[in-house]
Amino acid sequence: MPRPPISLKARALKYLSSREHSRLELARKLAPYAQEGDDIEALLQWLEQSRFLSQERFSESLVHRRAARYGNQRILSELHGHGIEGEAIADLKADLAAGEAERAAQVLRRKFTAPPADAETRAKQMRFLQQRGFSHRSIREAFQTAWLDEDDPS
Repeated sequence: MPRPPISLKARALKYLSSREHSRLELARKLAPYAQEGDDIEALLQWLEQSRFLSQERFSESLVHRRAARYGNQRILSELHGHGIEGEAIADLKADLAAGEAERAAQVLRRKFTAPPADAETRAKQMRFLQQRGFSHRSIREAFQTAWLDEDDPS
């Protein structure tokens, strides 16, 4: 006996129960399942009013998941891709900027076990951090502080 199709509302709640989604992402996921007469926009509005869907929670969740591995530029780009803009981005940008150099140093130490021996290795390590979305300023600071603890003989 075939199962009855899941309603759009139930499907949305199922998606939101696993993790936070942006409004744009959830609309994109629900679109293939919408049938004639289904109003995705009204459903998204109801989810926001019922506090099942929140752009702020999604933004904080994404930043929390990505901050340990990626730089500000990459995280902000991903947020823009999910349709997060305006004041929410400005607040997150300020919070992220505070610890970017330290995060870059942690990523550098995690990936490379020793400081660069020559200019070629240093360039390779710098490119790695750039591809992760770290700014030039934070990369410079990371190289200055990443292996300071190992240099101390105490």
